[in-house]
Amino acid sequence: MKGADVHGSGRGKDTGPRGGDGTDQEFREFLSLERELAVFLRRARASSGEMAREVHPGLEPSAYGLLVRLDESGAQRATDLAGYFGVGKATMSRQLRALDELGLVTREPDPADGRASLVRLTDEGRTRFRAVRKARRDRYVRKLAGWDRGEVAELARLLHQLNARSEEG
Repeated sequence: MKGADVHGSGRGKDTGPRGGDGTDQEFREFLSLERELAVFLRRARASSGEMAREVHPGLEPSAYGLLVRLDESGAQRATDLAGYFGVGKATMSRQLRALDELGLVTREPDPADGRASLVRLTDEGRTRFRAVRKARRDRYVRKLAGWDRGEVAELARLLHQLNARSEEG
């Protein structure tokens, strides 16, 4: 909401990130956002660790996101996954090897390029992942029970917008 005075300062104008003298008071909305995102991210990391262990006790917390991506997007090349997550090929290779050893993913030849392979969830991986994801969704439903569905949709829209802008650089 451009120009809104969301914190009651009486200022009534939006000077944006480049306006004003750069004091904490000038950027209080951004400092508030930073604080809330830090709390959110800390809790999200802890939650991902719990969910990863629910999928399989030997699963690393960071691998949960790989399961999400493979479930939503289907089989993909390891290099595409590495690019999506912004990690190196060696890191992705190590994570996929661990998932493969746990029986959660498998590799198959890429029909478009016989030299490459595609990583996909195994039936066991998909079943375990979806059970944990359903439990997570049910927790969100309980935690946000007092929220209007429109508010939940707005939060999702704003987070999507933040993520999209973060990808732009």
